[in-house]
Amino acid sequence: MRGSTTIFTVTNVMESLAYYRDKIGFDVAFEYGKPTFYVGLCSGEVTLHLISAGQTPRQPGHGAVSIFVDDVDAVHAGLIRRGAKVLKEPKDQDYGLRDFDVVDLDGNMIFFGMESKKAS
Repeated sequence: MRGSTTIFTVTNVMESLAYYRDKIGFDVAFEYGKPTFYVGLCSGEVTLHLISAGQTPRQPGHGAVSIFVDDVDAVHAGLIRRGAKVLKEPKDQDYGLRDFDVVDLDGNMIFFGMESKKAS
């Protein structure tokens, strides 16, 4: 194995594209379909795809992904500033990460984390 892409099912792919671009900070890699029903997003080495609920039997809002970052507090501050739906503040966890949770327009979960200083 050498890579993977998380695919989230969303209710409205264009509204979700705008949320991930404007609020979370992803770049749009591609849009597919006429009208668009599938999009690719990227940020650094992370890729994320969105598919319209009308194109798959999977229900929107049941996905989750963990994204590892260099500075979780800086990412948190940027997401707050851009108006992302941040569910909690960064916190050092017993499992060795400092992390926090974000939700998209459909309830898909994005967890941002880094190794905790407590774990060192």
